[in-house]
Amino acid sequence: MKVRKLLRSLTTSDLATIVFLIALSLLNALFSNVVREWMLLVGSNVILIVLILFFAGKAKNSSSRVVRYIRDWYPVPMIFYVFKETYLMVHPIHPQDFDWLLIDIDRWLFGTDPTHWLMTFAHPVATEILQISYACYYIILLSVFFELDLEKRHTEYFRGAFLVVYGFYLSYVGYIVLPAVGPRFMLHDFHLLNNELPGLFFTNALRDFVNAGESIPRGVSNVIEFAQRDAFPSGHSQLTLVILYIAFTNRLRSRWVLLVVGSLLIISTVYLRYHYVIDVIAGVAFFFFTIWSGKKIDSWWRKVKRKSRYQ
Repeated sequence: MKVRKLLRSLTTSDLATIVFLIALSLLNALFSNVVREWMLLVGSNVILIVLILFFAGKAKNSSSRVVRYIRDWYPVPMIFYVFKETYLMVHPIHPQDFDWLLIDIDRWLFGTDPTHWLMTFAHPVATEILQISYACYYIILLSVFFELDLEKRHTEYFRGAFLVVYGFYLSYVGYIVLPAVGPRFMLHDFHLLNNELPGLFFTNALRDFVNAGESIPRGVSNVIEFAQRDAFPSGHSQLTLVILYIAFTNRLRSRWVLLVVGSLLIISTVYLRYHYVIDVIAGVAFFFFTIWSGKKIDSWWRKVKRKSRYQ
């Protein structure tokens, strides 16, 4: 009986997170000979699963705002935690990068390297605007849910949260299957980026911020050894489209602002040399799969929870 009650308290975001943490733990154990931190990662995953179950059950009948806040917003740090876990896993498990394949596909599609071609249109004003747009990624992700939360649209909040969480985990699968670092490392000199693609006021600082998020220390010469293998698919494109889908299907007041910022963000992924064009195309494909399969999973889980009430 207690197990059924606990299951009924789980959202689809909880379910997706628990399943993905279990999958990562199994992968860590399977490749324990190459993933040095595998015991720490598996242990952390187990603790996190226990905490998710605890807060899911606790929040059901709790009047504590702290408990409910943790329960509703824990996916935000969880997404970053899993991102860093894949960082420690991907390169040891899959030491070969597939940038060569992505470069060949781009050249087959366009007859050239799109990031080199875009240099002919580069301008400090455009670079500044696009770098700011790129850095707004997490702001636009969170803004949608703050708006839904303020309007107390809880059903839409949890459905949207699942699509975002699920979408992130799908993109991480892409990083594991086809690891790549991106054109700023493979087609350009990473250390000359500020000179070749200068901005105005905030560009350099925002680049440093993005690099720090991807575990790239300042001043190291062998940057590619530190870079996160997160080029394929373009998660920025995929999740931006997911956010726009949530904003427009729920007719949020911020949707038109998000459309402008989101469109610039997707353009920036290639212009700023973070992604190949094929990464963006894959991001669009991942977006459609996220929405199609995510809606089916969400509907299925809600039916399971309804049936469990009568058993």
